Amino acid sequence: MGHDIHQQIAARIGALATVRWDELPPTLVETALGRGEGRLAAGGALAVTTGVYTGRSVKDKFIVRDAATDGHVWWDNNQPMAPEHFDVLLADMLASIAERQLHGQHLLAGADAAHQMKVAVVTETAWHALFIRNLLIRPDAPTAEGTDVTILHLPSFSADPARHGTRTGTVIALDMARKLVLIGGTAYAGEIKKSVFSLFNYHAPLTGTMPMHCSANIGPDGDVALFFGLSGTGKTTLSNDPERLLIGDDEHGWTAEGVFNLEGGCYAKTVKLSPTAEPQIHAATQRFGTVLENLNLDDRLVPLYDDISLTENTRAAYPLETLPVVAEGGVGGRPRTVVFLTADAFGVLPPIARLSPEQAVFHFLSGYTAKVAGTERGITEPVATFSACFGAPFMPLHPTVYGRLLEERLTQTGASIYLLNTGWTGGGYGVGKRIDIATTRRLLDAALSGELEQGEMRTEPLFGMQVPLRVEGVTPRALDPRAGWADVAAYDAAAARLQELFANNFRKFEQVAEAAE
Repeated sequence: MGHDIHQQIAARIGALATVRWDELPPTLVETALGRGEGRLAAGGALAVTTGVYTGRSVKDKFIVRDAATDGHVWWDNNQPMAPEHFDVLLADMLASIAERQLHGQHLLAGADAAHQMKVAVVTETAWHALFIRNLLIRPDAPTAEGTDVTILHLPSFSADPARHGTRTGTVIALDMARKLVLIGGTAYAGEIKKSVFSLFNYHAPLTGTMPMHCSANIGPDGDVALFFGLSGTGKTTLSNDPERLLIGDDEHGWTAEGVFNLEGGCYAKTVKLSPTAEPQIHAATQRFGTVLENLNLDDRLVPLYDDISLTENTRAAYPLETLPVVAEGGVGGRPRTVVFLTADAFGVLPPIARLSPEQAVFHFLSGYTAKVAGTERGITEPVATFSACFGAPFMPLHPTVYGRLLEERLTQTGASIYLLNTGWTGGGYGVGKRIDIATTRRLLDAALSGELEQGEMRTEPLFGMQVPLRVEGVTPRALDPRAGWADVAAYDAAAARLQELFANNFRKFEQVAEAAE
């Protein structure tokens, strides 16, 4: 089958519709403005809204269950679609584009040529074409030759649950074997980006590459650092460091040789974006060609970063080269430091701790952070969140597959592993306070420089992690969360509760390991 299916679909699309291929940003912006798809914000960014859906529709995402995927996909975490339903959906979506004008982009996913996918995206709006052009890698000479992945993106198409086997009119359907993606009924652009990532997460382990939902950067002496973390933990903010070159802010692969960015752009959250705390990201939102998603503008067309009336999930999509310091080619060597980020709203975990490889796999499979009041409707106190591999919604295979790859890479490289808590101290949410960004940055710098490797450590009793006793510029008391609580008995109770939550969550992975023996 190979590339043939993609050539066939491209021919069918071309026979049915007019596709304007590989347009540059000025053309796409001009078209989007002319059609009323968005507004030009002060500074030149294109501001758009996504309608009903301002985030991913997790329950409407499906993977075709066929001979290739049946015994491999983590079906407890992924919804199956029958091959015949996918084929009918494809036929109906193609029929719906007859005599229409569409926009197409030939792009690349994977900065390492040996692990690269050639992606063709066809969409009905100019702004979505601009979005995915910003997010994936833009080849010097775009071509349809050798296409590996085809994505047909039609937000105006409504699926029929009875006919297509969907839950609602919204659908994100992935045929892993043929590398086809069909998206309908949602204008939220993140669905396109994450579909590419889901394909990569399925296929990369087959060649021994570890796919990662993480950011990555390079220090002055060439040392590579990885940053894993769920939304709100500081992954994008902390990896954007003027003293280090950014490889990428969200999706990477890790081979025996080193790491590479899957993308060619950034999809940064902009809620409460500060020009002081995050100057590089803030400046990127002011550039021509950047796409601002669900950000309201004032009467001067200036973005309102504190306005969450549409959603808290406001975003900016821009090419990597918009940033002042990026790694050439989107690649780096073997990581020297791996950082797991968490925002512990229970106020229990230390601000930083060193992990053994075994502890690293535990925390990787756990993927812990905590939601607090205001992040989701109905949440009034901290709620523990566990997302395996720090990105369970995008993991088609069982987490233990990725856990084994992580263990192999850590063994090969001898990388130092740290758990960095950007959450609360001196008490849980509502009692304690958020660890200040200056302290977090100082601790991160100490980890990246190797300073923490030389200092004296104590064993933290909760999970057996190693916690530094002293870090220059940080008070010793700040390194010990229990010492910061006015009521140590309350701390002990909160710690016991968190430990139990971890243990209950991890049992499912232990059961899989026992079944495999």
